[in-house]
Amino acid sequence: MNEVRDPELPGRLLTIERDALIPLLRGRADADFALPVAACPGWTVRDVLAHCSSALMRVVEGRFEEGVFSPESNDRDIAERAEWTNAQVVDELERGMTEAGPAIAKAGGVLDGVALGEWVHAGDVREAFGEPGAYAGDGLPDALALLAWVTQSRGHVPLHADLDDVDEPVRLGEASGERPPGRFIGDAPTLVRLYTGRPVAGAAYELVGVEAAELNLYG
Repeated sequence: MNEVRDPELPGRLLTIERDALIPLLRGRADADFALPVAACPGWTVRDVLAHCSSALMRVVEGRFEEGVFSPESNDRDIAERAEWTNAQVVDELERGMTEAGPAIAKAGGVLDGVALGEWVHAGDVREAFGEPGAYAGDGLPDALALLAWVTQSRGHVPLHADLDDVDEPVRLGEASGERPPGRFIGDAPTLVRLYTGRPVAGAAYELVGVEAAELNLYG
């Protein structure tokens, strides 16, 4: 599939993930919020959730000062919620996932990556909990469509992905003609891991014509 921006896509992905993630979080013991998150060294589950909720509330409230998503800003957002209960962090996250969609839609594409990042961080949390379906689940089709759009809009390296668990191939990045597309063969969660810098040790996949490091959106 070759994506044209769907302004409703980020909000739809957030809604799907909200409906899956929030009940999971509300059913976990407080001790689980202190588990380390492998994809975010030095952060706990609670830290990841506080980062996610604060990012969405910035979208909802239109607060985008310079450096808003820098490591220093992220650390400040987490510190500001240090005295909150875990339930309060989850409440804010639920509100953000509910209300951010329209603001992202109106931003013309510049905030689409926020919704994708929220979905990826939800996968990070599932992995920390030992839950199945990290970087998969009901939101996967929309996440792949959003990933395709984000990589194309950013002029990322072109890639043709034949996915074991998706019927149609996914075309990512900008096919400018100056560089032939690389090719990925494997499952969709592994593709997501490669594009977001998550570990892929033990995953069975083929990658030809492009280095894994070139795919990382956050590298």
